[in-house]
Amino acid sequence: MTQRRGIGALSRSAKDGILGAIRATPRPEAKPAGPTPTVVTRKAKRGDRFADLSELKDVKTQQAVADLLGVQNPFFRMHDGCAGATTHIDGETHINFASYNYLGLNGHPEVAAAAKAAIDHYGVSCSASRLVAGERPIHRELEHRIAEFYGVDDAVAFVSGHATNVAAIGHLMRNGDLVVYDSLAHNSIVVGATLSGATRRMFAHNDLDALEEILIQQAHAHERVLVAVEGLYSMDGDFPDLARLVNMRDRYGFWLMVDEAHSLGVLGETGGGIAEECGVDPKDVDIWMGTLSKTLSGCGGYIAGSHSLVEYLKFSAPGFVYSVGMPPAVAASAIACFDLLKREPERVAKLRANGARFVEQAKAAGLDVGTATGTAIVPVMVGDSLRAVHLANRLLTRGVNALPIVHPAVPERSARLRFFLTSDHSFQQIDHTVAVVAEEHHGLAKAGFGIKMAAALAKATRPS
Repeated sequence: MTQRRGIGALSRSAKDGILGAIRATPRPEAKPAGPTPTVVTRKAKRGDRFADLSELKDVKTQQAVADLLGVQNPFFRMHDGCAGATTHIDGETHINFASYNYLGLNGHPEVAAAAKAAIDHYGVSCSASRLVAGERPIHRELEHRIAEFYGVDDAVAFVSGHATNVAAIGHLMRNGDLVVYDSLAHNSIVVGATLSGATRRMFAHNDLDALEEILIQQAHAHERVLVAVEGLYSMDGDFPDLARLVNMRDRYGFWLMVDEAHSLGVLGETGGGIAEECGVDPKDVDIWMGTLSKTLSGCGGYIAGSHSLVEYLKFSAPGFVYSVGMPPAVAASAIACFDLLKREPERVAKLRANGARFVEQAKAAGLDVGTATGTAIVPVMVGDSLRAVHLANRLLTRGVNALPIVHPAVPERSARLRFFLTSDHSFQQIDHTVAVVAEEHHGLAKAGFGIKMAAALAKATRPS
């Protein structure tokens, strides 16, 4: 028999005695290799220790300029009740263009009933990750409905829409890979690409020639290449040429990912999304991503695609494995929305008619709607952030709620008001809104608001 040597061969008591003696033996002090470093200590401040962050300077400057101009903050206003074509603010009803309730399904009796029934059966929470707490049939049913919608193998639902992109892209891609995305891609796509450690490249919005040039020059040097686009861009209300993207994928071999957060239920004759709009087989897209917070009237997100893709994410993506399962009521309400979308395609047709009406009326009134295609999202370009905020406030006094999109969400010269249409808006509401926007927008220009803003900005940023 081979004799065991070393401490591993000793009994437990002998080990404890030796280790105890070692710990008790004084150790010689190590001599410093160079001069003793100076230790800098900072005395902790009382109160708000974040008030002096340099990143707050721009925010404070914008607030100071707005105060000098008497412009109120339009964000985080308190709404009461269910927001759709109208909303209630401070006890008054306003025509509302700040809701993703595209098909008017949020608050629909069938959707509400499904959510209430799920609460009665499952409770309000799953209490833990699905991996730990176990599955609920309602989750599997939702994922089956999502996969069925796209005609793909499977789907996985995440508890957060933003985290869906971060988790999927950040987990699939690695250091040394390549992620290419549209310049107007959602923040979640950019964050996921950044966290992955992959090389990142951006192409000009909807410029597929520029995308192809990047692929020609760089795709061959990377094992994995992902191209991420959106089905409908939330800032501009336009969409890419999906058929050409699929053709490019076949030629260059990258993974094609389409974010359908805003296009599901909006594009296509029956709301089938960008694939239906562009006449593309959904199976020709490698990764479908979407959210439940728009057409599907809930919250969270999903990835749909092959069995292999979904299995890999379910068992290893941190954003799924370490997050609580989706609340059963949210899953049930999304399923009910799928039922209504299939049964009532006239909602999609009415939404499309409303989008076309808004764009037509806006152009006739001399408003700049950029590249909007007449879908559910229509921007009205204003030109600078403060003017956009002031215009939004002016509209509210006239019964119209539309939010400004300002720097840094968009370049300063591209600040805008963004109008989200729903199938419940009437042509009368749209025509009235466009007339009010045109009157107030042109009135600001005549009143010299830009000159006043420049003077206020100079005053606010002048050294004290």
